[in-house]
Amino acid sequence: MIVEDDQATRERFSKAIAGDLRTTLAAAVSTGREAIARLPALRPDVLLVDLGLPDVHGTEVIRHAAREVPQCDIMVITMFGDEHNVLASIEAGAVGYVLKDCLDPDLVAQVVALRAGSAPMSPGIARMVLKRLRAAHDAAEPATGITPRETEVLRLLARGYSYAETAEQLGITRHTVCSHIKNSYRKLAVRTAAEAVAKLARADRGSSG
Repeated sequence: MIVEDDQATRERFSKAIAGDLRTTLAAAVSTGREAIARLPALRPDVLLVDLGLPDVHGTEVIRHAAREVPQCDIMVITMFGDEHNVLASIEAGAVGYVLKDCLDPDLVAQVVALRAGSAPMSPGIARMVLKRLRAAHDAAEPATGITPRETEVLRLLARGYSYAETAEQLGITRHTVCSHIKNSYRKLAVRTAAEAVAKLARADRGSSG
């Protein structure tokens, strides 16, 4: 499902999704309230949502979808690349965050990657998230109980690495990666690597403020 108020952009995204054999367009709506109303019946696998909607903020749609359709993977597609919107979207339940200047073929590839377990982010967004995570690294253990190794695992997952790729990068087994993920999610009370990164960043910002 696509949630985008600009007609030209909505049609462009819809054409890209509908025109690729790997994806099927369930619906394309222009308001947040319409999206919220149709989610229970459609139960899409993927939700692509803009933040600057005319009736409600996109994070409200994200929060509703994460609660009511938990199997749905949510990706923000927006013009807003500031830290506040990025962290608020991730905390609400978004797993990916892509700026609208992405090319149509890239959009489909990112949707496929999202469904496969990655967390697609535009390069600038990924750098911002990683910068926040690096800043939180030293203070992470006393503030949250997260160890440096668990932070490394979360950092790689937030960059879109799979469990196997993360294990290879760190020289550990996939089972160990899963163990670190389980421990860090429990400590932070989150369900995804993106949520964990956002929570660590919030903790760091609170401790430094």
